[in-house]
Amino acid sequence: MSTAVRSPWPALTEGAREVLLDLLVHGPMPRAEIAARLRMSRPTLSRLTGTLVAVGLLGEGGTELRSRTGRPSELLHVQGGSHHFLGVKLTADRLYAAVTDLTGTLVGSVEETLASTEPDDVVAQVAAVATGVGDLTGPGGLTGLGVTLGSAVQDGVVLDAGFLDWQGVPLASALTAATGLPVAVDNDVQALTLCEHWFGPTAGADSMVLITVGAGVGTGMVSGGRLVQGAHGRPPRFGHLLVDPTGPRCGYGHRGCVSSFLMTDMIMRQLPGRSTYEEAVEQARSGHPESEAVFQAAGYALGVLIGYAANILDPERILLTGEGLPLYEVAEAAVARGLRNTYEDDPALIDLTAVPFDFSEWARSAAALSIRATVTGIR
Repeated sequence: MSTAVRSPWPALTEGAREVLLDLLVHGPMPRAEIAARLRMSRPTLSRLTGTLVAVGLLGEGGTELRSRTGRPSELLHVQGGSHHFLGVKLTADRLYAAVTDLTGTLVGSVEETLASTEPDDVVAQVAAVATGVGDLTGPGGLTGLGVTLGSAVQDGVVLDAGFLDWQGVPLASALTAATGLPVAVDNDVQALTLCEHWFGPTAGADSMVLITVGAGVGTGMVSGGRLVQGAHGRPPRFGHLLVDPTGPRCGYGHRGCVSSFLMTDMIMRQLPGRSTYEEAVEQARSGHPESEAVFQAAGYALGVLIGYAANILDPERILLTGEGLPLYEVAEAAVARGLRNTYEDDPALIDLTAVPFDFSEWARSAAALSIRATVTGIR
């Protein structure tokens, strides 16, 4: 067992959790505004915020004029440094870790090669990282640990992570035993969607879609202000939507699906002789006929995917990210064409934002997963 020290999380009522969550997602606000947003009476709100201030989760300070009339209001804000969380993103051969405070602000990051993909060895390596980040957390230590990977996860059990050759691995319970920390485990795209919805450019949006392109094609959704989660631990999946029945085959043998066009290894398979994805991108950007054709087809498939997602949810915003993101820049016109041919309304209604890719953001999203589990009790 690890001797990891962690900051105790106070027992909170449902009302106090609701207040804390609202301030986490929407930022500092005066009491009157919080009460109105949450439809609470002023006395109830004062009692709840008083408790949160007393246990060090909220602070008071600063004023802001929130309307054209009246006096500046004193703001309540989350005390980010009161708790720290470790997030870990696992790939086939690497471990990306990030420490954040309670507001999801990045404090520091670590990147390591996986010594082994055996579950026990990965658990031991993550536990060693958790022990080694003490200089980033200060004396309070870690409050929680979140881990994400490209797999469906149910009740902390990794159902099928083919890239690690894992099936039915009880990762959450194993990590809790190894670290002494409460652990949340989930699909990486689901966690990234949560992180962007709480702490990113779509913070607080009622609805949004996140699309990732790269080693895989992932989709996350928020509807009614809540992350869309399947009944069996499966995230929303659009990777095998049909684009062209005469197109290439994906790794599952489907011909002409979204994944067959968008996954980076599928792109490279169609461009033999290119040593790296970056080289293929540069050739497409410079007008090399073969590379340009492959990326134009990929761009069209991406537009189809965006259009289908917009048809299904009609989201306020769509975020696009992943290590394959350069194809959007290279084939933006083809993306627009695929979108026009799929979306059933005016494409101008779609608020699409490309978010620069960084593996540290995936790790930060794993920390956000732990923050959510801590604040809401959802694991």
